[in-house]
Amino acid sequence: MAWQRPDSRQPYELRPVSFEQNFTRFAPGSVLTICGETKVLCTVSVAETVPKFLVGTGKGWLTAEYRMLPSATLQRQEREFLKLSGRTQEIQRLIGRSLRAAVDLNALGERTLTVDADVLQADAGTRTAAITGGFVALANAISKLLQQGVLERSPLIGQVAAISVGLLEGEPFLDLNYIEDVAATVDFNVVMNQHLGIIEVQGTAEEGSFSRAQLDQLLNFAEKGIQQLLIAQRLAIADWEQLYQG
Repeated sequence: MAWQRPDSRQPYELRPVSFEQNFTRFAPGSVLTICGETKVLCTVSVAETVPKFLVGTGKGWLTAEYRMLPSATLQRQEREFLKLSGRTQEIQRLIGRSLRAAVDLNALGERTLTVDADVLQADAGTRTAAITGGFVALANAISKLLQQGVLERSPLIGQVAAISVGLLEGEPFLDLNYIEDVAATVDFNVVMNQHLGIIEVQGTAEEGSFSRAQLDQLLNFAEKGIQQLLIAQRLAIADWEQLYQG
């Protein structure tokens, strides 16, 4: 029996995506990213310092932090204080790695950009929404730094977006929600740049295995979804043509 999507989307169809910019007052970049029922607040802050290994190099840094609010899921989750779960650490490292691929760190000077991704509501795809929305917040922050004269030129050398894909009843599906994520026998998170070059792929078979042909199907679905997300990002960023140095 073929899998029937709970929201009646086609297998290759994204959930509705939107970026509500300037969502908070103080962060240079602030975007409420909505992907279906998943909502992630992405903010970017700036510090005039760098990690010790970069002091004196003239090179900047970009890092990320990820948290899920206690009420983001049906059952309340305990806050993570002194000790972060392995999942949280893995996700925030993924976000940082992904967004660094879009930035010329030499053009930042010795300052650090911190991308905070706070999940307000989770319906799967929180890490991919954090990357996709985090990029829009990053572009907004860089735009403000240029306007303020903090940066002489834009360090944006690429564009980054991410999406989930999975196999349900042996068939590929794009942008899984929670019900689908739980039911999937194979699920992947895929991060790509503006040329559809792969930055990172995280994937596993929850049951059994999958074929090379199925892997190719999943990557094809991811590529089509990311193409749409890249367009949505560019439309959301008002001064994209001035910011992008590719």
